[in-house]
Amino acid sequence: MIRLTVLGSCGTYPGPGRACSGYLLEAPDVTGAGRPTRVWVDTGSGTLANLLRYATLDEVDAVWVSHLHVDHFTDLPVAYFTLKFGLPHRDTPMPVFGPSGWAEHIERFLTVDTSRSVRDMFEVHELFDGDDVQVGRLNLRAIATLHSVETYGVKATSATATLAYSADSGPCDALGHLADRSDLFLCEAAWPGRPPEAETIHCTPTEAGHWAARGGARRLVLTHIRPSDDTDKARAEAAAAYGDAVGAAREGDVYEVGA
Repeated sequence: MIRLTVLGSCGTYPGPGRACSGYLLEAPDVTGAGRPTRVWVDTGSGTLANLLRYATLDEVDAVWVSHLHVDHFTDLPVAYFTLKFGLPHRDTPMPVFGPSGWAEHIERFLTVDTSRSVRDMFEVHELFDGDDVQVGRLNLRAIATLHSVETYGVKATSATATLAYSADSGPCDALGHLADRSDLFLCEAAWPGRPPEAETIHCTPTEAGHWAARGGARRLVLTHIRPSDDTDKARAEAAAAYGDAVGAAREGDVYEVGA
């Protein structure tokens, strides 16, 4: 089984009482003897505070950063200081998987004290397209998507379930690969309509529905919708293309697949 808890789902900027992109993936121990495998996927602003409702940072096995835009990344420096000064302390640095240069990017947030290094608190791993990362009971596959910077969606697989997350992406074959045989496809739908002059770096709800249907995803949940946009309209448009009901991620939502 994989449990997805939405920590934040706003696109581009937060809304009142809402956070930017962030999700907690958990793969429970089916014997009940051990704790779940936990991965924090994307660390947008506000998501750390929401994460701490469910687990402390020493109970998180790894962090996955899809790309370095601020609405997906800015709570990672906050996590650094939480690990350094908060309780309980981890015995080992937190493994963090992200695009090339993410550690150097973090270092710029730590320049107030030149004695600090990102490696004090984080174990640095850089992703490449097609990478398979094993974290406890979860296999995480990096799939490069179509965005304005280096970006990786993730396909998470346990013994009984597959869950995929598009990260930020325009329409591309990578979305079909992510959706393929997924029990749940969490897909961005940042643009309510495509402006004629816009770069193809985000999906509309209709495009999210199309790629979910094309890939054969068993369930589609939209995310990364801006707080000012009409979520019900987005769901209806995606459902028309997908051919079935569509959800929309909201902070505190929990989805379970493969139970």
